[in-house]
Amino acid sequence: MAIRAKKIQPAKAEAIENTKKAFADYSDFIFADYRGLTVEQITSLRDKLREKDAVLKVVKNNFARIAFEDMKVENVADYLKGPTVVAMAKEDSNEVAKILFDFAKDVPALNVKGASIENEIYDQAKIEAYSKVPGKKQLYSMLMSAMNGPVRQLAATIKAYAEKKEAEGQA
Repeated sequence: MAIRAKKIQPAKAEAIENTKKAFADYSDFIFADYRGLTVEQITSLRDKLREKDAVLKVVKNNFARIAFEDMKVENVADYLKGPTVVAMAKEDSNEVAKILFDFAKDVPALNVKGASIENEIYDQAKIEAYSKVPGKKQLYSMLMSAMNGPVRQLAATIKAYAEKKEAEGQA
C-alpha cells in the first residue's frame, strides 16, 4: 500500500500522472537496483534495451507504487525499495530480462529484484529462469524449422526417385 497524503501537492499529482502514462503502454515490468551504476553504464543499458523495444526508467518509489495501484498491478511494492529502475516491455520480456542479467554479469552493481509479467509476480530466481527461455520469435523459427525438415526430406527423396527412374528409362 502506497503512502498517500490527504492533500496531494499539484506537482506531485502531476508526477504520479506522468508515471502512470509512462507505464500505461507496457504490460511487463522488471525491477532492478541500480545503485553504483555510472551514467555511461545506464545509457549503455538503455541502448541495449531500446533494440528490443523496451524502455528503462528510473522511478520515485512512492509515485510508482501509487501508479501501479491505480493500474491494478498488485504486489510490486516489495520491489520498489531503494534506488529502483524499471525495465518496461510490451512483448518478449524474457529477452529484456536476459539483457538485464547479461548486463549484471558485466556490471555487478545492477541487481535484478523481480518482475511483474502480465500481472504475474516473478521473484529474482523465477525471472532469471524466465530469461533463459527462448523468445516468441525464436520459438516460431524453431517450430518452422522442425516443420520444414520432413517436407524438405520428402522433396529430396521424390526428386532422387524421379532422377533414378529417368536414368533407368534412358539406359
